[in-house]
Amino acid sequence: MATKKTAIFTLTERVTISGANTPTFASIDLGSYVDIGDRQALQIHSVDFVFQGTNGSERIAIALGGNGAVICQLTDLNRGGLVFANDRALVASGVIDYDTDGGLDNTSDMYPDNFGKGSDDGRYVVNDELYISALATTLDTGSSKAVNVTVRVNASIVTLGAKDFMAIAIQSTAADN
Repeated sequence: MATKKTAIFTLTERVTISGANTPTFASIDLGSYVDIGDRQALQIHSVDFVFQGTNGSERIAIALGGNGAVICQLTDLNRGGLVFANDRALVASGVIDYDTDGGLDNTSDMYPDNFGKGSDDGRYVVNDELYISALATTLDTGSSKAVNVTVRVNASIVTLGAKDFMAIAIQSTAADN
């Protein structure tokens, strides 16, 4: 299966949403971690989404300015926007809802962003980039507010067997269609 080359490390990237209902994008470059010739892949163990307001200390509710939601997804193919949960390129997703009467809720997004507890558990990525798509349904634009979503990817580098690497590469190519 997979032979570990590194211990678990964390990759982070932040996307700043400055307009309501305007998709915002960022990417995480994996070119230094993935090597096709050596069948080297990135094994993702878990993904966390951290939702913050305009600056690191502002509450998300203040930045939204009213009822709304923030959606963020991580994919291993560039889809150019948010995708449905059945898209094979989807690695992880996070949603946070704000209701002025009920407070914050993130239970509407049930996609597993934790791929297991064992060292062999994880999502293998052989593409050279991860793509982040984010959207806020509302935003308090009158006072130049923004929503920041930091994506934290816990991963390790592995070497895959020839058959495993080929299977993952074929699946990734098939998902591109």
